Formats: sequence, structure tokens, C-alpha cells
Amino acid sequence: MTDKRDYYEVLGVERSASVEEIRRAYRSLARKHHPDVNRENGAEERFKEINEAHEVLSDPDRRAAYDRFGHAANGMGGGADPFGFGGSPFGDLFESFFGGAQTGQRQRSAPVRGADLQVTVRLTFEEAVFGVEKDVELTRLETCEVCNGTRMKDGQTPPRCSTCGGSGEVRRVQQTILGQFMTAAPCSACRGEGVQITDPCPNCRGRGRVSRARTVTVTIPAGIDEAATLRLTGQGEAGPQGGAPGNLFVKVQIAPHPLFSRQNKTIQLQIGINVAQAALGDEIEIATIDGPVEFRIPAGTQSGQQFRLRGKGVPDLRGGDRGDQIVTVQVITPKELTPEQRDLFERLAGTLGSEVTQQHTHRGFFDKVKDALGV
Repeated sequence: MTDKRDYYEVLGVERSASVEEIRRAYRSLARKHHPDVNRENGAEERFKEINEAHEVLSDPDRRAAYDRFGHAANGMGGGADPFGFGGSPFGDLFESFFGGAQTGQRQRSAPVRGADLQVTVRLTFEEAVFGVEKDVELTRLETCEVCNGTRMKDGQTPPRCSTCGGSGEVRRVQQTILGQFMTAAPCSACRGEGVQITDPCPNCRGRGRVSRARTVTVTIPAGIDEAATLRLTGQGEAGPQGGAPGNLFVKVQIAPHPLFSRQNKTIQLQIGINVAQAALGDEIEIATIDGPVEFRIPAGTQSGQQFRLRGKGVPDLRGGDRGDQIVTVQVITPKELTPEQRDLFERLAGTLGSEVTQQHTHRGFFDKVKDALGV
């Protein structure tokens, strides 16, 4: 098709480039444009274009056909269709009988993304409020630094499988009630990879990846809440055969505080005062997450009454204003009194009277109208 770019241009190599040069160019571009790494617009389409170019140019037969006929050599540029069923009803029939084996080679040649990992980081109440940097320990698979992931000694390119010719599959003709069908099964010699590790790398033993213990520094943003999960892109395991690395997910756990509790951006604190402080008022010192502050208890404060301290709560995770601190006052009635205290309370009780004041717990709309009209 005329709107397709030249495959050599896509990979940025000369038409005379070797298989190893094509492989290196592909790995570099695949890492750069993988959708999990590159969030720019068009990255996914670019990644697909790179994969398509690599599929053709890494296969000697398909490359030779492409050099001669261009994109028309592979089903009008849309990829090879080894059985000629592309776009016809027989393609679906074939897939129903044989599991779509005809697409196996293209799927196996695509890079495989590395596994995601998860760790848990434990924070104090203050660390969650103000943010902190934490080091987490993990063990992950990383690309072997000796063979650069090729799995061969000294980083050699693995030779094509002699059994399947590098296709990764063995094709057979089967006689069915519908006639003869060609079927494809993964090659048992190379396990469907298309290459054979004839001289394994001694460092990774032919696996292409090695296990490494790592320390990763995690930046915890101010205001993070319990059970939140942070994603560190590309800090997971390396992908096999040049695939993009996975991600690291960091789950947050916050230890309880002896004084404070939290609801979103609001910090809650309960304090106890005596009946004299509640009746007369007092100047007291109360705790906040920023340190102690002076606070005035107004005269006549009731048990359960709440007061708001502006800007003494949790910072907004998205950069907004800080929340508030709510102080709930509990008036503590003494259970044991000295003779002097009992005498003072008895004299106070005599001045207050003993009549019990009863209050309606709920008054309806019509009750309030009657009061207003004096009815």
C-alpha cells in the first residue's frame, strides 16, 4: 500500500544491514516506543509499525521477497498469510478447527513485556501527612549484562532452528472430511522460538535474564492515604528477548497514631477537660500534627462540642489547600471527690437548683409555626 513507510526507514537501517544490526535497531526502538513506557500520542501506532518491520526484515525469506516486491510481497502490506485464507470465510473455519495456528509465528516474534511486581511500604502517621522518601528492597529478573539478553555466550545471535527453519512451527498436511488442510504446531526442537541456544551464556545459563536484589527509592507524596498504591513505571522485571520492563506497584500501609485519627484531609483529635474548665473557660495547650498550639476553651463548653482549627489537617494530594483539624471536647465528670471538693460541689449545687430541664429531641415544622404564632 502506498501509505506504508519503507521497513528499512522504519528501523533506521541501511538495506544492506545485517540481521544483528536489524535486531539491535529493533530492540532500541521497541524500548523507546513501547506504550507502557512512552505515553506520547502515536506511540502505540509507531510501536506496531516497528514490530511489523522487524517481523519481515528478521526473516530471510520474507526479507528477500520484500526487497523484490515491496509491501505487496506480504498480503498487500498487512503481514504474511501463510495459507492464503486472509480475508476469506475459510480463515475463520481454519481457526475453529486448528486454533489459529497460522498466526503463531507473528505472535511469537513479538517482544514480551516483563512481569509487574508489588511491594508494601509501611509509614508513620506523620510520614503519610507530610510525605517522605522510602527505600524498598526487592528481587527482580534483569537483562543479563554479559549476553545483553541474547542468551548466547559473548552476546552472539542465536542461530535459526534447523528443524523449523526459524519459523517456530512445523507444518503438516492433514486429510479431513473437508479435504486436505495444512496445520501448524509449535516446533518441539526450539519450543516455538525459531532459534536454538547452541552456546548458552554461562552467566545466565541461556535464560537471558538473571535475578538481582535491588533497593529502589520511592517518593511518597504528602497527603497519601491508607491502602493507596503507587506505580513506578519500568521498575518491574525485564522483559524476555528485549521486551519492555514491567512496573513496580507500591502499596501503602499507615500505622495508627496514639492521638490523631484521619478522615480524608481532616485530622480528628479528642481532648478531655474538667467541669470547671467547661463552665468557666480556659486557655489550654493542644496537640496538632505541626506541634502544640494554644487554644481558648470558651465558657459554657458542652461535652461533645467540636472546634475547627483551619489549615491544621492533611495536605491535598493534588496540590490544593490543607484540610482542617477537628477538636472534640469531652467534659470529664470526676468519679471520686475529696471532702473539700464535695463540699464545694454541694454549695454550687445549692445555687444552681435541682430542677431538671427537659428538651424535645425533635420538633416538627408545625411545632415551630405554633411557637411563632403564640398558639
